[in-house]
Amino acid sequence: MSDMTYRDAINLALREELRRDPTVFILGEDVALYEGSFKVTRGLLAEFGAERVRDTPISENTIIGVAIGAAMGGLRPVAELMTVNFALLAMDQLINHMAKIRYMFGGQTMLPMVVRAPGGGGSQLAAQHSQSLESYFMHCPGIHLAMPATPADAKGLLKTAIRSKNPVMFLEHELLYNSTGSVPDDPEFLVPFGKARVMREGSDVTIVAYSRMAVLALEAAHALEQEGVSCEVIDLRTLAPLDVATIVASSLKTGRAVVVEECCGAAGLGGDIAWRIHAACFESLLAPVKRVSGLDLPMPYSSALEKLCIPQADTIIMAVRDVVNGRT
Repeated sequence: MSDMTYRDAINLALREELRRDPTVFILGEDVALYEGSFKVTRGLLAEFGAERVRDTPISENTIIGVAIGAAMGGLRPVAELMTVNFALLAMDQLINHMAKIRYMFGGQTMLPMVVRAPGGGGSQLAAQHSQSLESYFMHCPGIHLAMPATPADAKGLLKTAIRSKNPVMFLEHELLYNSTGSVPDDPEFLVPFGKARVMREGSDVTIVAYSRMAVLALEAAHALEQEGVSCEVIDLRTLAPLDVATIVASSLKTGRAVVVEECCGAAGLGGDIAWRIHAACFESLLAPVKRVSGLDLPMPYSSALEKLCIPQADTIIMAVRDVVNGRT
């Protein structure tokens, strides 16, 4: 095990997979010479050369289209979008092609490709660069969706994604890049898709979260422990496939649940997860499931207003108190 940042864990995963499999290559804006906007691809051009670490024009639609063609031709592209907000410029390729090709070809072709993209709010980058778009991709059949919360999961999930036969959206929260944690040194360390992690066991309430919200949920759980409230924290890891079994088992155990998402509440994925808990656990629940979501607003530039738009540890603490005390 080695302590490293979330950023370096992703870099290590890319490096190991480039060494392991000659069909893996990276493409995107500024991934080579500039080494990525967040320096995730640092040092890869020097080691693997311009054939396997390729700078592209500023055209997200083209980046994804090229990656799709390469994957159909037998390669394993890892396409980086400078920010998930720019995925909106490539939605035709992502939704109409990448997500559907395996189905429309009757399973006769694989599509082993990964689309990496940073996103989320909290960096004071304003409305067009601070969105959380995971609900868009979770809503689309045919796309696997991973959102790691820790450096270890960032490495293990990305390696699993690169080795998959399915197209994977791999979304990284910008505020997690400098977070640190222990990461296995084993180059065969993989984290399976569709298997949530119990970050903390508890008995009074289940908190279901993912990505940076899982980190904040854990922080909230530690604070609530001082009040005598025992929280079980579930990090979903992947949203598609979604580990419903772990969510339901925990909710049955505690009898209460809070679902936390950074994306906007309207038509957000938290509503879907809350419905699944209600459907499976209705007779065992001691209180209605509570949702904590981002506000239904374009992200403001002001840091003070931005903080109000995004769930914080204190927001989660208040929601847990409501559920435990029977307030809806």
